[in-house]
Amino acid sequence: MNPATRFALIYAAQFAAFGVMMPFLPPLLLARGLTPADLGTVLAAGSALKLLAGPMGGRVADWLGDPRLVLICCTGAAAVFAAGFGLVGGFWALLLVNLALSAALAPTTALADAMALRAAREPPGFDYGRARAAGSASYILAAVLAGALVGVLGAGSAAWLIAAMLGLGAAAAFLLPRAEGFGRGGASGFRAALALPWLRRLMLIAALMQGSHAAYYAFGSIHWQALGFSAGVIGLLWAWGVVEEVALFIWGRGLVERLGVRGMILLAAGAGLVRWPIMALSESLPPLIFAQALHALTFGAMHLAAIRLLQERVPASLGGTAQTLLGAAVGAMTTVLTLASGPGYAAL
Repeated sequence: MNPATRFALIYAAQFAAFGVMMPFLPPLLLARGLTPADLGTVLAAGSALKLLAGPMGGRVADWLGDPRLVLICCTGAAAVFAAGFGLVGGFWALLLVNLALSAALAPTTALADAMALRAAREPPGFDYGRARAAGSASYILAAVLAGALVGVLGAGSAAWLIAAMLGLGAAAAFLLPRAEGFGRGGASGFRAALALPWLRRLMLIAALMQGSHAAYYAFGSIHWQALGFSAGVIGLLWAWGVVEEVALFIWGRGLVERLGVRGMILLAAGAGLVRWPIMALSESLPPLIFAQALHALTFGAMHLAAIRLLQERVPASLGGTAQTLLGAAVGAMTTVLTLASGPGYAAL
């Protein structure tokens, strides 16, 4: 099995779990006895813990020189913790389970990215975007299939689906090639990574660009529902955005080569200046379909630009640390802007 296929499998398993978790974990927690206020507390606590656990996982991977081992352990632990949602109820038990799951999951995608970037630039090499596209496609498929299964088996079945997908992710991590060149050699530590001026700038830009999606993630469906769109149409709008993202990941390598990192970031920012006013002002479907197609640029182009810069410049000894610090910066900004979007949506 070639390296590209191995990384496609790990991305497919990881994002299949997210495809079940993001739509169906909140209803599961409500079914397990949480109130809506409790639900917000539990989810926010998990998000906050990820901001610390992600960089710590990346630092451990670089210190050990074995991100594959950390990825296997974290994904396997996450599968066990996810099963806890199917076994316990009540605020404190569910809070502890979610904290444990959040801590275990925090570094997994970033470590897979760091390993994929390393493998992609070594002979014979492969197109990172095409391997990563398997994750986005898997997300769509898992969300659709999970919706059908949860409709038949009930909200509790989501816990076992999430655990199963993460278990497959741990198995897929065993198939990854061993990561040579990571580890203790050269500079190491958070201070060394943050001493890189280009990484600090990238963290700020990525946080602002990806954070611009916060209100959309939190209130997009609610806004469209208020406009009178059916649940089916809303689901298709979400899926359409991810389909366009998959297309960019599959065929976007030439665009990155042509525009470079700065050009891709400017393309993403320009698309955001078009997309978000359309989302705010349009009440009919055709403009919203166009705005959702721009997800390929507002999210995907920024992601590919960040990945290219990390691939070109990050020292091997800081691969996991840099990747997880970038993820923490995006997560922190998204959390802050999500909190701000609540009062903003209520007022405006």
